[in-house]
Amino acid sequence: MKAEINRTIPQRSAGVLLHITSLPGKYAIGTMGEEARRFVDFLCAAGVRYWQVLPLVQTGFGDSPYQSVYGASGNPYLLDIECLIEQGLLRRCEAKGLLRTGKIDFGFLYTEKYAVLRRAFARFDVDSAEFRAFLAAGEFHDYALYMAIKTLHGNASFDRWPKAYRFRDPAALAQFERENRSEYLFWQFLQYEFVREWTSLKQYANERGIRIIGDIPLYVAYDSADVWAAPKLFKLRKNLTAKQVAGVPPDYFSATGQLWGNPVYDWSVHEADGFTWWIQRMRRAFSLYDVVRIDHFRGFDRYYEIAAGEETALHGRWRRGPGIRLFRAAEEALGPLPIIAEDLGLLDSGVLRLMKRAGYPGMKVLQFAFDGNPDNAYLPHNIGVNSVCYTGTHDNDTTVGFLRGLPADTFAFLQKKLRALAAENGLPGRIRGVESAARAIRSLCWTSRAALAIVPAQDLLLLGSEARMNVPSIGEGNWSFRLQRALSPELAASLREELERCGRA
Repeated sequence: MKAEINRTIPQRSAGVLLHITSLPGKYAIGTMGEEARRFVDFLCAAGVRYWQVLPLVQTGFGDSPYQSVYGASGNPYLLDIECLIEQGLLRRCEAKGLLRTGKIDFGFLYTEKYAVLRRAFARFDVDSAEFRAFLAAGEFHDYALYMAIKTLHGNASFDRWPKAYRFRDPAALAQFERENRSEYLFWQFLQYEFVREWTSLKQYANERGIRIIGDIPLYVAYDSADVWAAPKLFKLRKNLTAKQVAGVPPDYFSATGQLWGNPVYDWSVHEADGFTWWIQRMRRAFSLYDVVRIDHFRGFDRYYEIAAGEETALHGRWRRGPGIRLFRAAEEALGPLPIIAEDLGLLDSGVLRLMKRAGYPGMKVLQFAFDGNPDNAYLPHNIGVNSVCYTGTHDNDTTVGFLRGLPADTFAFLQKKLRALAAENGLPGRIRGVESAARAIRSLCWTSRAALAIVPAQDLLLLGSEARMNVPSIGEGNWSFRLQRALSPELAASLREELERCGRA
């Protein structure tokens, strides 16, 4: 297998990172409706080629798109109310309770939006030919069964279900499905409508020259249809509770490491099966996205596991992952894969070898660049072409927030460094204050040698820490950022000028 940069990123180009939930709109959360199309139009006007989103999956406890009830699901929160009204499945008055702007309140959504979606399902024709074909494909059978059982058992984790359901007794599951057919079909309907709406939105974007960068996490959630349906693929005890869980040791984001809690894979079982589960997962991802970012790519070389029950990630250990064998098997089955490898964090020689052998572009985040080390891999002059350069990611503070949080002497040093880098790259050298420094970092992202440069929407708008998407290792208050209005034509015009100067428009 030999990966080529022009397979993933065909030319010098630009992208914007904005999750769909963060789009503006009147129904409490961003959706796949008109506001998403207006954002695509903004990208076109600005000369941007890529729209990067976070995982589109149905979220579970904690509302993180990196912890889903099923890794191949679509998030029902993203369903567009206006679309359901146009189909005759809802009356406008029935959605009035969802009218809310500002940050996302996931507790409110859980109560209110699902109630509205159930009203829509009550009018849906479950006997239509299209829906019957969708059911016959069987892609969401385990998911719908899992969600129906979970809902009717007070949302309890599957390890607390009655034994027959927990261990997937075929007769018991068949009986449950017969007796609770409407609940089972409700969850199928949500995925049917998600696929329909997403397919339409992606087609709209692709027809206008916008490619979608999606995101799949390395791990799945413990309490998920993925683990329930295939427990042998994970390191579990005989009672199906987790034996080892995933995380990372202390790093830039946390002094005690990050204890994610996801069950880790039994890679020997995956390999013995020809990596079939992973190949199916990638096939699904590439049916949704044009390019896929794989989160925590370093875990394919070595992964960090912690005994279940530990309170922090301090006492974990490194174990060997599948390495290049997984990607060889995937490319043999699926053909060339346009992948971006999230290679941030602690890297060793094994990860670097895997990156080189795979050939996928890695990530360079400018917020990590300014520690005074001239060999820092994230400094613009050290960034190679086979890279994706970011000002920051969904796990970073916004650039303005990052700069405001620096001590005065550190910020003064950074301003001096930015002036020197600006001069090296032919950019204006006048940098005074936080916002001008943030603009300079954004310009350095665009002017870098990386084939693709991506800036979060928050950094286009120069928003502060109030607009941060996620704080790793903090369990509450994340993922709730929303734009208050559509990005303006004036911003699109100024962004196009920036990108034209840097050869990225």
